[in-house]
Amino acid sequence: MTAGELAAEFDVSKPTMSAHFTVLKDANLVDATKDGKSVIYRIKLSVLEDALLGFAAAFGLGSPTEEKDKEETGQ
Repeated sequence: MTAGELAAEFDVSKPTMSAHFTVLKDANLVDATKDGKSVIYRIKLSVLEDALLGFAAAFGLGSPTEEKDKEETGQ
């Protein structure tokens, strides 16, 4: 989505949205591509997935496949 399309979905100012976009880009969670006067943002799903898996692991939560493997091996 473009920055304008994303901003239209939230009740915050454009400068606030711009600051959030900067944080997301700095965290390598989104790609930003300039297209004329617009900036198009795309989420990096693999990076987000890695972050979520790391977060889950920090709380002792594994993937369903890992949990099933543990049950089958008795670990």
